[in-house]
Amino acid sequence: MDNINSAVETLVQSSNTLFILMGAIMVLAMHAGFAFLEVGTVRKKNQVNALVKIIADFGFSAVIYFFIGYWIAYDTTFLAPASELAQNNGYELVKFFFLLTFAAAIPAIISGGIAERARFYPMLAASGLIVGFIYPFFEGLIWNGNYGFQAWLEASFGAGFHDFAGSVVVHGVGGWLALVAVLFLGIRNGRYRNGKLVAFAPSNIPFLALGAWILTVGWFGFNVMSAQTMDGISGLVAVNSLMAMVGGIIVSLLMGKNDPGFIHNGPLAGLVAVCAGSDLMHPVGALITGGVAGGLFVVLFTYLQNRMKLDDVLGVWPLHGVCGAWGGIAAGIFGSEALGGLGGVSLMAQLIGTFAGIVVAVIGGIIVYGILAKTVGLRMDQEDEYQGADLSIHKIGSINED
Repeated sequence: MDNINSAVETLVQSSNTLFILMGAIMVLAMHAGFAFLEVGTVRKKNQVNALVKIIADFGFSAVIYFFIGYWIAYDTTFLAPASELAQNNGYELVKFFFLLTFAAAIPAIISGGIAERARFYPMLAASGLIVGFIYPFFEGLIWNGNYGFQAWLEASFGAGFHDFAGSVVVHGVGGWLALVAVLFLGIRNGRYRNGKLVAFAPSNIPFLALGAWILTVGWFGFNVMSAQTMDGISGLVAVNSLMAMVGGIIVSLLMGKNDPGFIHNGPLAGLVAVCAGSDLMHPVGALITGGVAGGLFVVLFTYLQNRMKLDDVLGVWPLHGVCGAWGGIAAGIFGSEALGGLGGVSLMAQLIGTFAGIVVAVIGGIIVYGILAKTVGLRMDQEDEYQGADLSIHKIGSINED
């Protein structure tokens, strides 16, 4: 009997390790989606920079999250003998890998907003500070119960802040950090002339579409594998993600008047919004959540570009910041039993938790970008920006015309 129990336990442990490893690989692949979405959106003279930023950010994020960020969030370090780290089929190591891919998504999100005029190494430094300190502070607050915040919400409102896969923890925080960075950087040269918008058309719609598709497919690892163990896997999460995705597609198509930029960001808006409540909502609620997110993205991106002159190149604040915040609130609405959800959520707790994420991101962003702006500077000089980041930073263009 002991042998049977041992075999079953080994099978469960190894299955859980494989499950979360597959999720980590799927979310890692999403970073290629971030890269190609940006490559397709920016002008040709900034394509190489878009590719380099995403992979460089990931490398530095991995190191600082391994030594500092994960420790801040979960009070766990890996400075132990390999024999200890390999216990339980190395599950804790693979869990770190999975959560690292979430953490590294923050710089990947910010990258799209600051494109075409940000200095390379100062922004790389900002990514390290954010992944090492700002993001894990809020991550631990929500997903590890640090500092009693979740306990206080539960005692006050009957439920803690529910964010199953990171509408607020990942996307909301990333989007609001990006807003701060965009404000510090200012508008790209030549973007507005005589008070009128000058359109910088996407350089490559097929690359933009490829990035959106890679992100969309990988998102099912992002959401479904957030269960982190085999016994927590739920088809409800998968179908809710699907319905939110298609809700975003349909609404962005209709409201965006067939614009390919809007329609390829529509599914991403829906998926951002459904992360928080994907394990609770009824599929109809997820469809509505995604549709609202798709509409929010189209309206806000258009308004910001044309009226407020906020030069967020890929629209990451409306896509991740606003749609992420909407997702946190939507979990409290459509996750309730009254609207067909599984219940166990409090709308007030969702509102407070969402607001807390915005506050942490904005304050953290002001500190990080403010210090770097005052010390080393964040923006390329005018000549380098005109020449393009590819030649001025990397000394090579994306295409050899010879």
